[in-house]
Amino acid sequence: MTSVKPATEFRCRLSGAPLDNVFIDLGVSPLANLFLKPEDVDLVEKFYPLKVYISAESLLVQVPEVVQASSIFSDYPYLSSYSDSWLTHARTYARMMIERNALGPQSQVVELASNDGYLLQYFNMEGIPVLGVEPAANIAKVAEQQGIPTLVRFFGLDAAQEILSSGKPADLIVANNVLAHVPDLHDFVAGMKVLLGRNGTISVEFPHIARLIKENQFDTIYHEHFSYFSFLTAERAFNSHGLVVFDVEQLTTHGGSLRLFVCHDGESTKPISSRVIELRKWESQHGLDRLETYLHFAPKVEATKRALLKFLISAKENGKSIVGYGAPAKANTLLNYCGIRKDFIDYTVDRNAYKQGKVTPGARIPIFPPEKIRETKPDFLLIFPWNLKEEIMTQNAFIRDWGGQFVVPIPEVQIF
Repeated sequence: MTSVKPATEFRCRLSGAPLDNVFIDLGVSPLANLFLKPEDVDLVEKFYPLKVYISAESLLVQVPEVVQASSIFSDYPYLSSYSDSWLTHARTYARMMIERNALGPQSQVVELASNDGYLLQYFNMEGIPVLGVEPAANIAKVAEQQGIPTLVRFFGLDAAQEILSSGKPADLIVANNVLAHVPDLHDFVAGMKVLLGRNGTISVEFPHIARLIKENQFDTIYHEHFSYFSFLTAERAFNSHGLVVFDVEQLTTHGGSLRLFVCHDGESTKPISSRVIELRKWESQHGLDRLETYLHFAPKVEATKRALLKFLISAKENGKSIVGYGAPAKANTLLNYCGIRKDFIDYTVDRNAYKQGKVTPGARIPIFPPEKIRETKPDFLLIFPWNLKEEIMTQNAFIRDWGGQFVVPIPEVQIF
């Protein structure tokens, strides 16, 4: 049973200041990864406020913890290994980090939110000791079956001390796409500080709030994402615990992400790179250090909703069939905010067997294996994971055989 708290009880998870400014109000939404079995479609679902705030003091964009993290992540349906492009990203990253940090059999690599072992497998293949930390027991079991030792728990200061009591400090801590999922930001960063070896490196990836704003990526907002970071806010979080961001890379993943390299304050072998200085300056020039920049986002989202509905209404009035591709969490924000149901979308497909045979939360759209597309030959294939659109259009190029077209809804409705 999930527990709900009123947002008024919460303060900024970085500064502690009141949350008085609204970044975007997406109404109410069910948990984005709580897919329903067909026999449960007539039961009442719980919907929660999806109202996003911006702290005037820290400029951290955040969703109050109206749903406890333990209710979201203890049993989780997302498996990273189902995306070919994401596996390629992970393999390339592992090679780079092994070389950059001179990792070998004497090293220790710890990944936080290690999922199904999609990343640690590439370190493991090179004989480098690894440990995953993953709160979802169902996913941790998959990793263990692949030979990836995994601690089933949420990471924080207590978990870091537990790991150290039975092992060694980490030469590399990997925290890819997990920082946004952490409700207690200070406990999480404090844990990384404790676990990190004296000369070690923390590598953190997260979607860049600048890209979310510029490219209208409102569908990446859902209850399991508690915070949305700029470089400046992330740097402040690490600095507050005696950690320093010494390098940064800008990535194309997840619609545009940052990869931060972090070390202990005073680590003389890791000087601050010019890229850190340049990104600080860039964010300031683009207004990410000013509150008003964030307060202009909502009208863009409302315009996108109207444009998508206009396309769907026109297509259906002209007798066209529309199906979805993918059942990612972001799709459920889009569907529920825009009020899109089966009257517009016949069904969606997903490669993840866990989701097949179920229906999407809120919108109740059935999920089938991808083979369903060839059976029904839809006129339009609406790509929900738009960050993977090139991969998906390549895999499904056959829809052009019957004149099918691809539709991408973000940052604006586009037909390919």
